[in-house]
Amino acid sequence: MKLLSVNLGRSEAVPYTDAPSGRTGIAKRPAAGPIKVSAPGPKGVGGSGLAGDSVSDLRHHGGDDQAVYAYAREDLDAWERTLGRPLPDGSFGENLTTSGIDVSGAKIGERWRIGSGLVLEVTSGRIPCRTFQGHLGERGWVKRFTREGVPGAYFRVIEPGEIKAGDAVEILHRPAHEVTVALQFRAVMTENTLLPRLLDAGDALHPEVAERARTYAARSGAGAS
Repeated sequence: MKLLSVNLGRSEAVPYTDAPSGRTGIAKRPAAGPIKVSAPGPKGVGGSGLAGDSVSDLRHHGGDDQAVYAYAREDLDAWERTLGRPLPDGSFGENLTTSGIDVSGAKIGERWRIGSGLVLEVTSGRIPCRTFQGHLGERGWVKRFTREGVPGAYFRVIEPGEIKAGDAVEILHRPAHEVTVALQFRAVMTENTLLPRLLDAGDALHPEVAERARTYAARSGAGAS
């Protein structure tokens, strides 16, 4: 299990984003040399956890609970076959392109050590948006991505550190519950009846998702399994 690349993006003006600034940092490219990773601060204030990486729309992206985004090279390869086009590392706007890890199968609260010092914790899956669709230039992309159910994972930074391409990835902790990133994505996007199950993940769950799950559970009279 390792990092194939660490990807950074610069803010640029594009016609397809609904960000107030009209800019996005989704077009990420592999970076050379060690990259510092640390907690960026609360959502709405902090951007990316990676030094040199831009987040243009702080309403929906960045912050401590979405500090780092990872996607598996194996899943990019599957999308290449589906779309019939090359998808280089960073094509989905991911900060980390991994090899040998089922990223969407990771559990909420799972902790990874990357390199010698960085420790990350899984918080949620990626929600597709208009900017993502415009970046790829694929019609109906939001629906296709949602239907496939392989969203990749967001992380918070537990221990800061420096990382680079080729670093080993080690799973330090895998929770006993069964709330995976893929399950969380389905619950939020297509199967709201699954929302109460997400509460099994406890405080590790992204706070916005946790609040939605609690609200749904209270209205439906359901609880965590």
